[in-house]
Amino acid sequence: MGKISPVSAKYIVHGHIEIEGVVERPDVIGAIFGQTEGLLGEDLELRELQRSGRIGRIDVKTDIRSGKTEGEIIIPSSLDKAETAIIGAAIETIQRIGPCNAKVKISKIEDVRITKRNYVIERAKELLKVLTDSVLPDSQELTDEVAKSVRMMEIIEFGKDRLPAGPAIDDNEELIVVEGRADVLNLLKHGIKNVIAMNGTNVPETIKELSKKKHIILFVDGDRGGDLIIKEVSGVAEIDYVIKAPDGKEVEEITGKEIHKALRSKIAIEQYKLDHKNLLEVKSGNGGVYRKPQTYSRPAPRSVSRPVSRPIPQRQETVAAVQRPRFRVEHQEEFKQMLSNLIGTRGANLLDENMNVLGKVPISEIIPTLRSLNSGVYAIIFDGSVDSDIVNIAERTNVQYLVAMDSKVGNNSRVKILTQKQL
Repeated sequence: MGKISPVSAKYIVHGHIEIEGVVERPDVIGAIFGQTEGLLGEDLELRELQRSGRIGRIDVKTDIRSGKTEGEIIIPSSLDKAETAIIGAAIETIQRIGPCNAKVKISKIEDVRITKRNYVIERAKELLKVLTDSVLPDSQELTDEVAKSVRMMEIIEFGKDRLPAGPAIDDNEELIVVEGRADVLNLLKHGIKNVIAMNGTNVPETIKELSKKKHIILFVDGDRGGDLIIKEVSGVAEIDYVIKAPDGKEVEEITGKEIHKALRSKIAIEQYKLDHKNLLEVKSGNGGVYRKPQTYSRPAPRSVSRPVSRPIPQRQETVAAVQRPRFRVEHQEEFKQMLSNLIGTRGANLLDENMNVLGKVPISEIIPTLRSLNSGVYAIIFDGSVDSDIVNIAERTNVQYLVAMDSKVGNNSRVKILTQKQL
């Protein structure tokens, strides 16, 4: 393209030329001026327009192939769009260039201002992206930092032990118990206000009293010390759920995403006890050993102490007695209520002989759980069907009752099978 001033040129005329012979570039330019002379009048004379700067330098590019010439004509114009279109149409009247026939076709008239406008838009997008990436995040971080500082200023002292806590302790039925003040600050920083600290590993009386009135979630570090705190607190206070920080991390240093992920993965204390059977015996603060209430094992066969003995099918006539098991009335009501609460959960309750819930597991985990415990389960209530596999493992682990929605086996086992219909 020739030297075109991007300031003065408003339009660019693009034309295509086909010549039946071999010609040079000056021949084409001469034909353009010569064959349009006097065609449009004095006001649109190409030579005068070019002399006044209203038409820029005409550029011609030619390519000779097989004895024929093809090329492109480019004419910059600062005329208005109507006059520019007239100039373009006049160029198409050229029929001969030198001794050869020629055909000129204007392919398009380009508005230079649109091209500039498109450039402005694309460049503005790039500048805005740089602004967004480099400037706006800093402002957002400043806002977040101020908000976090305000939340951290909300820490209070709660109870007679003056424990560090969030401002929403009294307003929530569910409380998160952590180890120290730094843990409380980290949770406050991420918008969690129903949190209170123990200020050490010893359990204050304030925590014990709160555990009797509210649901307690114990949030500990992801190390061995966290396990010891769970043992200590669950032995003297009523804990409902347990949460551990990611392995090797402390609660005071984990990120907001890790905090919310941990809160979503909380587990019931009963399930934690099933997974960590060493909670049955832990060391007390004064170096002695105290034993938590036994939940997994029975000290002696119940046939000695229970008024109703378990029938052993040695003869055929004992089968009828097994098919209609006798049990205490209060057990039947408890069985019925627990089974009703489990409907639709696909879960199972494991009970000891005092009808205390040892743990809650999915029905798919009944057999692995019984294998790991080996003994100590008196009854299993679950939202499912009794099959031969469950009966076999129940017999080996000395389970007394299987209470389920229905049964796929007969009552010819030592284990008493009760269904929803029987209850």
